[in-house]
Amino acid sequence: MPNPPATRPRPAALPALSPTTLLAVTGGQLVAAPRTSPESGGPAAPESGGPAAPKDVRRRAAGQRAARRAPTNPYLRLLATPGARAFTAGNLIARLPMGMLGVSAIIMIAGSRDSYALAGAVTATGLAATAVVAPFTARLVDRFGQARIAVPATALAVLGSLALVLCVHYDAPAWTLFAAYAATATTPNTGGMSRARWAHLHRGDPAALHTANSFEQAADELCFMLGPVVAATLCGALFPEAGTLVGASLLMTGVLVFAAQRTTEPPPTPRNRTAVSPLRSPGMPALLAVFLATGAVFGALEVVSIAHAGGAILALQAAGSCAAGLLYGSLRPARNVHRRLLLCLTAMTALMSLPLLAASSTASLPVLALCLLLAGAATAPTMVTGMTLVQRATQPGQLNEGMTLSVTALLGGVAAGAAGGGWLVEHTGTVFGYAAPMSAAALALAVAAAGAFRRRPE
Repeated sequence: MPNPPATRPRPAALPALSPTTLLAVTGGQLVAAPRTSPESGGPAAPESGGPAAPKDVRRRAAGQRAARRAPTNPYLRLLATPGARAFTAGNLIARLPMGMLGVSAIIMIAGSRDSYALAGAVTATGLAATAVVAPFTARLVDRFGQARIAVPATALAVLGSLALVLCVHYDAPAWTLFAAYAATATTPNTGGMSRARWAHLHRGDPAALHTANSFEQAADELCFMLGPVVAATLCGALFPEAGTLVGASLLMTGVLVFAAQRTTEPPPTPRNRTAVSPLRSPGMPALLAVFLATGAVFGALEVVSIAHAGGAILALQAAGSCAAGLLYGSLRPARNVHRRLLLCLTAMTALMSLPLLAASSTASLPVLALCLLLAGAATAPTMVTGMTLVQRATQPGQLNEGMTLSVTALLGGVAAGAAGGGWLVEHTGTVFGYAAPMSAAALALAVAAAGAFRRRPE
């Protein structure tokens, strides 16, 4: 009987293979080796049920997942900052009355006393008082904190607005109107406080700060574009005091919402004896001169356009500025901010010549409207770049004061430009009145080009 064939030894069972396992032959034997992960550059993390992955691999994977989830739009990334949406909502509510209260006061006083001269004088007094009081309010904000100062300062300003309503309604003496409206000068610079929060949250990130400054400038333009329309509608559809009452209510509500967001508030900086005013910071006086001349552009353009074609056409200039500001914020910021300011001022000077050319060559309002829309395209980029330089020239603990000084210079320029534009309109007509904003823009460019401000490290 033949012997049965010898039984061959069975090979050892292969281990269960996962998709991340690589088979290789080493020394004549088949072995399993981990496959390298193309994303991490190291061995792939083991499957669930195996030993825990190394901490650096898990951390890298988490970072990659977060990067994939992050929005690509720079404004969405900005608003994704924890707490940003809440304080932005409160700030926008508080900022809308900035474009409402002045127009509402003029309509209310002129309708009651039948005098635009008195209405203009009262609002001019409030503007002058704001130029004096606002820097001190901002200094207190830097020293003691936004919530601690902004809320009582806003309450005092709201009381001033309510007092103005009562004085107008009950036909009080004219001097009481001046006193009541001057009390509104304690209104805090909500735009400056918001910019200070962005600077605190994104310190060391120039790209995020560039986007934040562009967003804030676009918000300014939007509020000053909508504010007068809302005020005029309320005063016309309801009663003359409605614009002031609604504006004061929105201001108080917005500041309360804004101040309640304590997690994003910059820490207060107690003032010591060695601290100096931002006015003494290198380059700051010349920057304020640029803001002063830029404000004259706005003031002259407003008066001349109202005299030439009515106030509604100004909304196009604000719309152009708002759109340009949003587009500008989505671009990568230039490294040389001083050169960028010169380019913006050059563009603004060139574009401000368009309304003059349109008014002198044709009587068509659509053409003038298009020119005003284009003229506004350089406004927001200029303001964004100027605010960036102010932030760099100001100490971190004095940001509110520094930015409020720039806004004060801007308001002073608005007053001077309005006076100069009005004089030109009265003596030369509205056509040549458009030479005033172009000349003011050229003056701002000359100040910047002269290198009056000392360059700080980029």
